[in-house]
Amino acid sequence: MRRPLIINFKNYIEASGERTIELAKAAEKVAESLRTEIVLAPPQAAAALVSRSVSIPVICQHLDTSEPGSTTGFFVPEIARSYGVAGSILNHSEHRIDLPAISSLVRRMRRLGMTSIVCAQTPREVKHIAELNPDFIAIEPPELIGTGRAVSKENPSVITESIRAAGSARSHIICGAGISDQTDVSTAMRLGSQGILVASGVIKAAKWQEKIAELAQGME
Repeated sequence: MRRPLIINFKNYIEASGERTIELAKAAEKVAESLRTEIVLAPPQAAAALVSRSVSIPVICQHLDTSEPGSTTGFFVPEIARSYGVAGSILNHSEHRIDLPAISSLVRRMRRLGMTSIVCAQTPREVKHIAELNPDFIAIEPPELIGTGRAVSKENPSVITESIRAAGSARSHIICGAGISDQTDVSTAMRLGSQGILVASGVIKAAKWQEKIAELAQGME
């Protein structure tokens, strides 16, 4: 992944059941027509099905630190990889984990050739996470998540400060929280973001393919 537009399905009912695949297919059409790198994060239960149904990358919304074997109820990197999953979001504001767990998962995923996208709430947290060298760090102020008030407009310094906080680490900074239209995306990219993480801005849209295309055009 280089400059991904990541769509997090979360556990929204609007994108559940058969509509999970409908959303995935809509994103795939946009990715192919606009040649944009679109990445899907469906509910865990649908990860294997979505991975088999589309040609664009599929990632998890979360992974657990448990080991393969007799660890009932946990979703671990090795099993996710066996289903064709390309990576995972970690430490989302809605599913926080501690730094030792992040470090362990980033190392395991790197060994498996999986992409790690670790969320951070502040530039200060970005600095600590950057020391663990994930592939991407997604800066998402929690107070803006799901509000339709984009971080790129409401508090653009969060993006630029996060880029500085990452310093010379290998991690690329992407941003989310409140992203809902093309200008939200293009503004974030101009500020130096290397990608976008979006959820309700797509899931709650009346016409998925049109909304995804609109956001993808902001990546240019």
